[in-house]
Amino acid sequence: MNVAIVNETLAYPPTAGNRIRTLNLMLRMARRHSITYICRGGESAHATREAREFLNDHGIHTVIADRPSGASTAVVRYGGLAANLFSSRPYAVTTHDSPAVHAAVRAHALRNPVDLWQFEWLPYVGALRNAPTARRLMMAHNVESLIWQRYHENEPSAAKRWYIRQQWRKFERYERRTFAAVDRVVTVSADDAALLRDRFSIEHVSVVDNGVDTEHFAQGSEPRQPKLLLFLGSLDWRPNQDALCLLLDQIFPAVIAREPSARLCVVGRGPPPWLIRRLNAPSSIAAHIELHPDVADVRPFLARCGVMVAPLRIGGGSRLKILEAMAAGLPVISTRIGCEGLAVQGGRELIVADGVVGITDAIVRCLRSPSCAAIMAERGRELVRSRYDWDTLADRLDEVWEQCVRGDFCPCIGRAHCAACSAVLRAR
Repeated sequence: MNVAIVNETLAYPPTAGNRIRTLNLMLRMARRHSITYICRGGESAHATREAREFLNDHGIHTVIADRPSGASTAVVRYGGLAANLFSSRPYAVTTHDSPAVHAAVRAHALRNPVDLWQFEWLPYVGALRNAPTARRLMMAHNVESLIWQRYHENEPSAAKRWYIRQQWRKFERYERRTFAAVDRVVTVSADDAALLRDRFSIEHVSVVDNGVDTEHFAQGSEPRQPKLLLFLGSLDWRPNQDALCLLLDQIFPAVIAREPSARLCVVGRGPPPWLIRRLNAPSSIAAHIELHPDVADVRPFLARCGVMVAPLRIGGGSRLKILEAMAAGLPVISTRIGCEGLAVQGGRELIVADGVVGITDAIVRCLRSPSCAAIMAERGRELVRSRYDWDTLADRLDEVWEQCVRGDFCPCIGRAHCAACSAVLRAR
């Protein structure tokens, strides 16, 4: 099968959740199908060349359309936010869209046989509106309107909340049109699939969960430090910034008051200047905190820390960092939103707690009873091995691709056909 995958960014190196998912599935699917990857380049010529070489070495033909625009000034950014009031498209779409990618998609469609187009970012679906097309599949890493709804619910400023509400509604309309325009939508969780059915009346939706390379994240030999907490995530992503501020402002000080020997390790890509200044500023709390930005490998931190804390109040999809922690045998404490979309049971594979008091109490219990936390973590590791390994998920995506190209649809959420659907297919 000839498949073209279109994305806003390079999938290598896998330094963010969407890149991790795209890359791991694409590498496995390239062993079975002919894949062309069309995207924007990296932040530098060196990064672009390195990514192209890596993908080409794995049998993936890469088409680089253009370079992303550099960091904008505050004046340009706020000017763009104001101008977006008069646009029907969400601000995130207008700023992360590329005419060069649209042109590259159309050129590839005209010159090459393509059985299936897979779009990893919403606006590029429109590139094929007036061009020869094959089947089109949308990979919904998140339901963006849900994230913006949660931004709205957690924003204390009335003025910002008004603006965010406009973005939320724009994303709802934009997603409704985009999801309806493709032959299949693939979500990363059954929760997101149900949301698409309920909010947008989209029935042609399948599920291929987020996953983890279980062997890659197998527990290291380094002994754990039971009093060391881990916060892991892309630090340039607003939901993670919100969670980290909650942890720094309220949760961690309350933990220190009860467990003075506790420490916090913050690991993630792209911390903004204000966060670096805050974590490096002298204070009684900062003395207990380590910042490790842009690390090449998170596994040493997953092996060394005693507990991972994910106090997320905003988000969608499902969290790969929780799967990575569970694969490494690291106990996890998460909010309900943090572990949303994962087939986990609170109190069995991880601890689910909400609110400052609830999360603080959960952390203290883990710090004081590391053996109980370790038993829970072992159950989590068994779960990800059986359900969330990328090899298993690639098999599921392969089935969805085949169904999409044939024009078959089974409402069994991307798994094997149910008995009723199998009977219908046999009758064709």
